[in-house]
Amino acid sequence: MSSTGVIDTKGGDNAFTAKSVHQNTSEPMYSGALSFMRRRYSRDLNGIDVAVTGIPYDLATSSRPGTRLGPQGVRRASTNLAWAPHFPSGRDIFAEMAVIDYGDMVIDPGHPEKLPEMIEDHARDIVQSGAKMLTIGGDHFITYPILKAHAEKYGDGISLIQFDAHSDTWEDDGDRIDHGTMFWHAAKKGIVNPSKSIQVGIRTHNESTHGYNIIYGPEVQSMSIDAIVEQIKATVGNNPAYITFDIDGLDPCYAPGTGTPVLGGLTSHQAVSILRGLAGHVNLIGSDVVEVSPPFDVSDITSLAGATMAWEMLNIHAVNRAK
Repeated sequence: MSSTGVIDTKGGDNAFTAKSVHQNTSEPMYSGALSFMRRRYSRDLNGIDVAVTGIPYDLATSSRPGTRLGPQGVRRASTNLAWAPHFPSGRDIFAEMAVIDYGDMVIDPGHPEKLPEMIEDHARDIVQSGAKMLTIGGDHFITYPILKAHAEKYGDGISLIQFDAHSDTWEDDGDRIDHGTMFWHAAKKGIVNPSKSIQVGIRTHNESTHGYNIIYGPEVQSMSIDAIVEQIKATVGNNPAYITFDIDGLDPCYAPGTGTPVLGGLTSHQAVSILRGLAGHVNLIGSDVVEVSPPFDVSDITSLAGATMAWEMLNIHAVNRAK
């Protein structure tokens, strides 16, 4: 249904039938081909502002699998958001920006050793076109090769804005494909500048911060949203910034469908409010939502949370573009 309450009974399946990447849909939430926010499926990156893509991979998980179904779940939940302008701004984001659903990267689970390079190649195709990349995971390992592709275009020393229950900076032997070590690698190799990066919501112990700035979970609960936003802005400045949102950054009551839930996390209100506060204030070059595992949440609460965080990331791009 559209924001006017009128359904176009001659339309439908906007993912395939849209004549323009700016075209919105009036089809019911429960029907039609599922693309992210009903965007047109396309691999044509010419003139595109943001390409949304899925990387359905979860072989790097250390606990419960299922995030390979994350892109599918987030697309399904996004139909709950696609019918209306952005709230509370009222922005018609898709009239302002050319946004497509680029579809999923095809994963061959029989060759996990090839995955990092394959993800990096997939990301490079999008990033080098000039489009911004918004990725739906998949487990959190996928962010590492995506960051490498961004560093090729924007230079090393990217600022990472990470929402997470876990630091993902545990040290390893250097050869692991693991969803808990990749930001140690990113800092060690200079892809990310930890002094200009910040982790929000961390509530698991790590002996070292590895130079990252951290707002721990209990601090989030004692700070105002404005104070959190200001600390992120002060840390990142105008440095090229990449937002990665691990859905377990939210408390399990808001995101039960994830591999390694940890109590004491952000509320959904805190998370969306922080992201809204960053619009127009960070130099966003790319973003992702990861670790959504639909099999552990039959009510799609977690998928809706993931879709909403991705929606807010699109809003950041729209506000930045309008400045």
